[in-house]
Amino acid sequence: MEAWYSKYWFSIQTLSSFEWAQPFYLYCIPAIPFLFIIRNWIVGNNVQKLNVAFPAQQFRSSWISALRFVPGLLLVLSIMLILVALARPQRAISTQEEVSEGIDIMLALDISASMEATDIPPSRLVVAKKVAKKFIEGRFQDRIGMVIFAGEPFSLCPLTNDYDMLKDYIDEIHPSLIATSGTALGNALGMCINRMREITSKSKVIILLSDGDNTAGNLDPALSAQMARAFGMKLYTIAVGSNKINTEKVDESALRNIASIGNGKFFRATDARSLENIFKEINRLEKVEIKQNRYKNLRDFYHNYLRWAIMLLLLSFACKNTFMGNILED
Repeated sequence: MEAWYSKYWFSIQTLSSFEWAQPFYLYCIPAIPFLFIIRNWIVGNNVQKLNVAFPAQQFRSSWISALRFVPGLLLVLSIMLILVALARPQRAISTQEEVSEGIDIMLALDISASMEATDIPPSRLVVAKKVAKKFIEGRFQDRIGMVIFAGEPFSLCPLTNDYDMLKDYIDEIHPSLIATSGTALGNALGMCINRMREITSKSKVIILLSDGDNTAGNLDPALSAQMARAFGMKLYTIAVGSNKINTEKVDESALRNIASIGNGKFFRATDARSLENIFKEINRLEKVEIKQNRYKNLRDFYHNYLRWAIMLLLLSFACKNTFMGNILED
């Protein structure tokens, strides 16, 4: 912050940036010079004068004679600055705090070999990763975790608010992370349930993305869905694939059944845009109420102008007691 004696406080930009608590005093400033003019006129007309005649050739004007106005000018400036201080220049620093009761969300992503199919270019998995990252960016104060699975599940990231870290994990996802082939839908759901079953949050959601039926694991997907419902979790399932590739057909039956049992909703994504729209729909369905608390912190700057006023007032009195107060004094 600038020092009180800086010329910064008198720039138009600075003065226009203030909020004035008592702007009435500012309207009084233009009247001050007129009050002094009226005062001098009244005093000049009522004070007795001694008429002294000087020959014109002996009367010489000098700039020094103008110094008699300095004390009065300093006094006028001092009073103006006192009025500025009384108007209380302020700046408001507003802060906004957003508060919500976040949702706990587990993303379960199929990374089996079939997810490398190119019917959704460049591949099903690449598009799923990209859209999942966008979904994460759109959440607020939610804890999000991730499980990846093929023939067996793997907990990639626990529930966290560190979205940047989670997106970094998603970037590193590759089918080679899990060597076991197949699609273990039931086991993947079971791992998601284990990550959230002891959490007391009001809303718990599992989003499962896959392109096939349950072909591996020792947990039945329907049983896992029933367990999720028992723990108060909602299941959304997304079938990824367009069926353009005959060798990598999408089986919707298990995913539909899971969503139905888990009080959720089934979606079918046939291209990148539809998958993005599905995540937008889930984002809308699971939107939490965000409360905004606004705080306004006012900072006063009147003391800078008051210091200037005091300094000029003292300077005016000092000048009054020098030769400036006596030059051509009536």
